[in-house]
Amino acid sequence: MKKSMLHVFRNTPFGRETLMQSIYFCKKTETTLKVYIPEHRQFLMYFQNKVITIDLDNSFLRAPETARQHAEGIIKAEKLEPGFLKPEAFTASTLPDIPTQFSFMCCPRSISDLSTKVGLGYIGPKVRNIIENAAFPVLIPTPVYKKWNNITVFFGGSKNAVNALRLGMQIMEVSGCSLRLFTHAKKKSQKHYRQILEDNNLFTKISEGKIEWLFLKTGKFRENLYSIPHDSLVVIGAYGHGLIKELIFGSIMEEVQTILPNNMLIAGPNYTML
Repeated sequence: MKKSMLHVFRNTPFGRETLMQSIYFCKKTETTLKVYIPEHRQFLMYFQNKVITIDLDNSFLRAPETARQHAEGIIKAEKLEPGFLKPEAFTASTLPDIPTQFSFMCCPRSISDLSTKVGLGYIGPKVRNIIENAAFPVLIPTPVYKKWNNITVFFGGSKNAVNALRLGMQIMEVSGCSLRLFTHAKKKSQKHYRQILEDNNLFTKISEGKIEWLFLKTGKFRENLYSIPHDSLVVIGAYGHGLIKELIFGSIMEEVQTILPNNMLIAGPNYTML
């Protein structure tokens, strides 16, 4: 089945940049882009374990008479065929149901707060809800369009870290980009992490030199983040009990999404492989 990405279009300069980021991701990963131009302030997403109401800020409904024209122009300029999602089901007359059978979704850091109030280190609660419940990974783009030419996967040994590495390897294969594994070790040895990789049949490409493994045991985590290239797509698994709390307050995720100005692809606890 062909991969597809859902993008909710915002007819603003910031929205243009985000759409350009989705287009770039789709071209790099051979993914079909589906654009939803909202006509209402809310929509529903029915996930397996939870129904989420997504509240949009007013910028998503700005200048509806030019929204499709602008989106088509941006997409065609990148030599892609525009594909638009028109909701078929409505829970209420102004509450459309948006399908969740996508391979990826692109979300700005917040979709329910004005962009002027959103700092680099803040991921809005609605976006966190999507990450928590979606079977697909969520692309958190940079505020301004930025290309990525390599992939960095954060690996801390958890089940979600294993899934994130598999996801990164899939993107590596289809995009032709190099992949770097980033591990900031605490008290455990490299042998411990290697065993996890071997148990999951993920060590071969590292041993063959096809994947670089940056294993750091010294220095502070936030300082070691400087070693992540500025043009890297960061792939990370959101893990732990109570994902929302982990995403905001967990030391690893908090520092990554606060410090790094990179595009991030986040696989939540319900993510299933493509």
